[in-house]
Amino acid sequence: MSTSPRRKLFVTTALPYANGAFHIGHIMEYIQADIWVRFQRMQGHEVYFVGADDAHGTPIMIAAEKAGITPQEFVARIAAGRAQYLDGFHISFDNWHSTDSPENTELSQGIYLRLKEAGLIVTRVVERFFDPVKGMFLADRNIKGECPKCGAKDQYGDNCEVCGAAYEPTELKNPYSALSGATPVLKPSEQYFFKLSDPRCIVFLQEWLRSPGRLQPEMVNKVSEWLGSDGSELADWDISRDAPYFGIPIPGVEGKYFYVWLDAPVGYLASLKNYCGKIDVDFNALLNDPATEQIHFIGKDIVSFHLLFWPAMLNFSGHPIIDKLKVNVHGHLTVNGEKMSKSRGTGISPLRYLELKMNPEWLRYYIAYKLNARVEDIDFNAEDFVAKVNSDLIGKYVNIASRAAGFITKRFGGRLSDEVTGDEAMSWRLRLAEQEASVRDAYETREYGKAIRQIMALADEVNQYVDQKKPWELAKDPANNQELQDVCSNLLRSFWCLSVYLAPILPALSRKVATLFGLERDLTWSDLQQSPSAIGTFEHLMQRVDPKMLEALFEGPEPAAQAASAAATAAAGIEPIDAEIRIDDFAKVDLRIAKIVNCEHVEGSDKLLRLTLDVGEGRMRNVFSGIKSAYKPEDLVGKLTVMVANLAPRKMKFGVSEGMVLAASAADEKSNPGIYVLNPWPGAEPGMRVR
Repeated sequence: MSTSPRRKLFVTTALPYANGAFHIGHIMEYIQADIWVRFQRMQGHEVYFVGADDAHGTPIMIAAEKAGITPQEFVARIAAGRAQYLDGFHISFDNWHSTDSPENTELSQGIYLRLKEAGLIVTRVVERFFDPVKGMFLADRNIKGECPKCGAKDQYGDNCEVCGAAYEPTELKNPYSALSGATPVLKPSEQYFFKLSDPRCIVFLQEWLRSPGRLQPEMVNKVSEWLGSDGSELADWDISRDAPYFGIPIPGVEGKYFYVWLDAPVGYLASLKNYCGKIDVDFNALLNDPATEQIHFIGKDIVSFHLLFWPAMLNFSGHPIIDKLKVNVHGHLTVNGEKMSKSRGTGISPLRYLELKMNPEWLRYYIAYKLNARVEDIDFNAEDFVAKVNSDLIGKYVNIASRAAGFITKRFGGRLSDEVTGDEAMSWRLRLAEQEASVRDAYETREYGKAIRQIMALADEVNQYVDQKKPWELAKDPANNQELQDVCSNLLRSFWCLSVYLAPILPALSRKVATLFGLERDLTWSDLQQSPSAIGTFEHLMQRVDPKMLEALFEGPEPAAQAASAAATAAAGIEPIDAEIRIDDFAKVDLRIAKIVNCEHVEGSDKLLRLTLDVGEGRMRNVFSGIKSAYKPEDLVGKLTVMVANLAPRKMKFGVSEGMVLAASAADEKSNPGIYVLNPWPGAEPGMRVR
């Protein structure tokens, strides 16, 4: 049994952006971190596990404007929905905070001022992307285009979700505004930079990255490529954004705010400081304590910020946590072989999972079974999920207790016999104890899949003992009572040991097991040294996964989820999705690519433009469209668009309209009056059908 000194652990995960609900990628990361945290708590270590919402940036500001509320109100609405996910999947954060907080403002501005004192902040006039339609400078996440490193399309202006590279938005190929779709123009603006290219930063990062145990070897190699052999690949980091912007003001500067990626990582510290205030712990003393370590869990898609900018920023602002920071990087979660995107929120709906009354510990176990310490993608496969959970948790683990507990309670009043010596059971009972160091090491190093394989191999041996001893046969003859009690006692003590091993993954189930053995508390690792002497009334511990649940999980959302989705879209100024239709209904609408051959004002109308369209049918069509407020006729001539080609002609005051041009707009056109005519990608030709 381990006798390692008591550790102080400050554990953090990536901050979700506060413009939407958690998706399955968030839950996977939180489960990974939570298992590690629970294991450390079982060891008796002091753990501070904190999270927060990443609340700043232009996207939230604009979404709030559309909803007619303040950014703070918008973020509060999102935050109000967090608990149902965290509690639902047994995620044991001590504190959940926000980057839009007094603590984060104080810490972020303090870090900036210390960087400035160190001579690492400079100003330059640079060309920044400006949206000519919206009349504003564009934040990185409001610009999309092709990655300058790998060529991946539809990437944001700060880093690529495909190759992980970080870059300036002006490096994007074929950029466009995510707000209006317009091609942005470059305008000069004075910006504030963190001198990441400073030789001091280069030397520090080279040493920091190669510090033993700091992060996985594959990530050391990856980030070293970005760093370059001599640091020549590092560019200074633009840490400022122009008003209007929802963020933390740069002290002493009018109309400038911190770029969200500066204050977001500081949010880890801000949440810890907020929590320390709640529990009366000295925040600064905790960080300066040599025993304190920070362990951070992060996805591989945003490591450039967390392994270059963040450590350099902490180090040169004199923050003590940098010397005790370790970063655990994980891969993406795919679903049935399909890649998901965090920014798009695709994949399994965690809320849908909970609404279907699916046991959250099924998911915790399956994800743990898939996880290891390497930076590898893991796949959620529906059929494999059903098979693994039912085979391991029900067929192997719970089966041990269900086959022994009834005999102990009914025949022996719940009393276990004394430990049996000389019994053949002792060989695998000793093996259960002998595996402790190996299982403990697997948890510590985040090799959860390895831990599960070891635990289930032990469960197999216990079940072989069940099959060998056949307690159901022993129970037929009262003369076998002592042997029956000994056999079932051996089984239940083995079940106890397996339950301790599985407790970090299955906290709710392990608590039920503790209650069964007369303890009203969570299990601890030291409970491996205990030998239970009695049990209470056995109740079924876990149901099997019904494959029909997985079918329902991948269908559509339940009414409650639909209502939640409708509320979220309404908050963002988006109309709720209409009642579902079948593919046959959609097939009745004939959508075609049309070329706008001519466009002109309609005399006597304040809203309409007259469009002459070529739909590839050997004649021109006359269509009236209410888009006059958004477009000048000359801007549309020659463009391609999409129209409903089989709409019955409509006689209007100004003539006959032979179809309808498709355009997008917000639900509340007063707060967001924009109208956006659909414009197909280059290569489409008049007459092509949209399917």
